[in-house]
Amino acid sequence: MKIAWRYLMSKKGHQAVNIISIVAVCGVVVSTAALICVLSVFNGFRGLIMGKLAMLDPQVAITATVGKTVADADSVIDAVTAILGVERAVPVIEDQALAIYVQMQMPVRLKGVPDDYNMMNDIDSVIVDGVWKLRDQVSRYAVAGAGPAIRLMVRPDFLGMVRLYAPQRQGRVNIANPMGAFRQDSVFVSGIFQLQQNSYDADLIYVPLDMARDLFDYETEATQIEVKLAPDASEQHVMDAIAKALGSGYQVKNRLMQQREAYRLVNIEKWMAFLLLAFILVIATFNVISTLALLIIEKDDSIATLRALGANDRQISRIFVLQGWLITLVGAVTGVVIGLILCLCQQQFGWLHLSGDPANMIISAYPVEVHWMDVIITLALVAAVGLLTSMVTALIMRRRLSLTLNR
Repeated sequence: MKIAWRYLMSKKGHQAVNIISIVAVCGVVVSTAALICVLSVFNGFRGLIMGKLAMLDPQVAITATVGKTVADADSVIDAVTAILGVERAVPVIEDQALAIYVQMQMPVRLKGVPDDYNMMNDIDSVIVDGVWKLRDQVSRYAVAGAGPAIRLMVRPDFLGMVRLYAPQRQGRVNIANPMGAFRQDSVFVSGIFQLQQNSYDADLIYVPLDMARDLFDYETEATQIEVKLAPDASEQHVMDAIAKALGSGYQVKNRLMQQREAYRLVNIEKWMAFLLLAFILVIATFNVISTLALLIIEKDDSIATLRALGANDRQISRIFVLQGWLITLVGAVTGVVIGLILCLCQQQFGWLHLSGDPANMIISAYPVEVHWMDVIITLALVAAVGLLTSMVTALIMRRRLSLTLNR
């Protein structure tokens, strides 16, 4: 090890070998730092997206395993609220409808919720116009996403009512009176929310739960039971308790499971970038191999001296194999340190800004979130690359020793 370290740090006989050695180490450093930074940026974007979705997604959602609705929502809620760690559970109804305002119309997703549904999540914080209100002494109201508000050209201070139509689930359609096949209701708009996530903003409208039940012809059913946990509750323990209490006829999902597709897409992008940078790191190791090959040729005299001192071929090969590991290790540790420093600086100061108008963006700088598992995976990749380098170095060394032995 000492000889390998001395060979690495000492000045080489030829200037070209010195330059190639520096380039080899720098290649590993830059590749490793890039891996840390890119993975951390993807983590930042994922955390940003999921943080936004978590503002409206329930902590735990309960749906029926078979069919569209939970048959007796009230009995399910009673069973769930009896579980330790559950602060509150409410029924919701979500289905497709047609919204019409004056001459404008569009298909929307209606979500019927209790009047105080804003106590279940952070929807108050994303109201951009008006207030959260579903009912008062005069009328019932809706809270619309930015998409329906723009398409229908409606605002909270408008006096007109939005008409809602949903097809009847039961009975026959009278061809002579096609409108009789629809149930309809009207509602004022009290507020507009904007989460800046298309899955919510594009077509979602919140309405009172009783209105949704009348419109979609439900009585005690609910399409989903949403659960809010106590602040000190363990999510996994509560989910296990709910699943045990309700049985196999119900699915219990946390926010990650509810947004499985969004998580999957972000993770695919993250690991595709990881594979591309890993390929660059493998390419960078060719510089390490070439450095070791030149060093082996340069150290012919030293090899002969080591042989004269009694070192066998295996011990001599181990010196240069260890040198390859040292180059990779020094580059990896330095790259990780630089990558972490850059990520911390970006978190603190936001030096790298996103292109576009800051007024129209959620954030102005690239979000960064360091996960230690990514650091471990990066180091494991570099270790695997170092193993590849050592194997190639051992092969080169064996050939070189056989040539010097035959002279």
